[in-house]
Amino acid sequence: MASAVLTAAAPVAAAAPARAAGRPEGTASGCRSVAQLLAVPEDGRGVDWLREALQVAVALELATIPPYLCGWWSVGDRTSHVARLIRRIIGDEMYHMGVVCNLLVAVGGRPRITDAAPAYPGPLPGGVREEVNVYLSGLTRPFVHDVMMAIEAPEAPLARGATTSPSIGHFYDDLLRAFRSTAPGLSARGQLSQRIGSDVLEPVTDLDGVERAIGIIKEQGEGTSSSPADAFGDDHPAHYYAFGEIYHGRQLRQEEDGWRFTGAPVPFPDARPMARVPAGGWPDPPRRVKDLLDRFDTAYAKVLSTLEAAWADGDARTLGSAVRTMRGLEGPALELMETGIPGGARGTYGPQFRPPRA
Repeated sequence: MASAVLTAAAPVAAAAPARAAGRPEGTASGCRSVAQLLAVPEDGRGVDWLREALQVAVALELATIPPYLCGWWSVGDRTSHVARLIRRIIGDEMYHMGVVCNLLVAVGGRPRITDAAPAYPGPLPGGVREEVNVYLSGLTRPFVHDVMMAIEAPEAPLARGATTSPSIGHFYDDLLRAFRSTAPGLSARGQLSQRIGSDVLEPVTDLDGVERAIGIIKEQGEGTSSSPADAFGDDHPAHYYAFGEIYHGRQLRQEEDGWRFTGAPVPFPDARPMARVPAGGWPDPPRRVKDLLDRFDTAYAKVLSTLEAAWADGDARTLGSAVRTMRGLEGPALELMETGIPGGARGTYGPQFRPPRA
């Protein structure tokens, strides 16, 4: 990885993350933290370990979608370069979640998607990048830097141990290593096929398929460990570099001394001024806002339960229904983003993405 890029764009630690409602901090859906999972000796990482780790991966991929949606919905001009970058990344994250759900089904598990939904603001599931506080707001440069780039950022090699704060990329490295060492039988039954964004979700039935799937997740997200150039094969930068272009206002290009954000301008778009959603949600909202929030959260709960049912039944039609319901979230979200907060507060309301148990 080019050190010039990491020096220019490394995210800083944000405020201490708030504890997610209803779940011990550093865990995901009743699973051990990623650091605890990676502390298990390699000869102890069998099929049960894979199922637990993949459930954490489901929670991680799901956790990225609400903040990225808020950033995208807030952009006024959806034809802008920035809006198209974020929209592509949202499609990628939905695909990644589909991949890990398929992998979990392949080894005899069932994704617990409703349980996986985090509360915002709060830490990433599994205790990865524990310095990052994931919050919801409209698109601002601090939001791009402290949330979007921080989630996707590459990191130096992980030191094993229960007190470490691993990166998402190294978690996936160990997940792939466990697949190779365990060599479990992979069943196609219950896995789903669906076009998601620019990718096609397909059943994974052999180790080569596992390697391809996890490789795509890593390359689309933080990029490869060798060079940013490896992430530009399809003319799309990996998520970390795409968010870096938005933050720095310039495309990434290679210079004599490394990769730098010195390319063509990337104008920061006008965005609806959605304020940061406070811990516990918006306090004492007006009746109309409360109705919109309830409408949004009811639909969000349906998205989660329908996704879970799709993989429980192996039914692609149910998955399609969940995607259609998810598209319907945009209407109340935009109404909220165009409603000012009373009492002299700056900005507008926005969706809370409150999970059903919160």
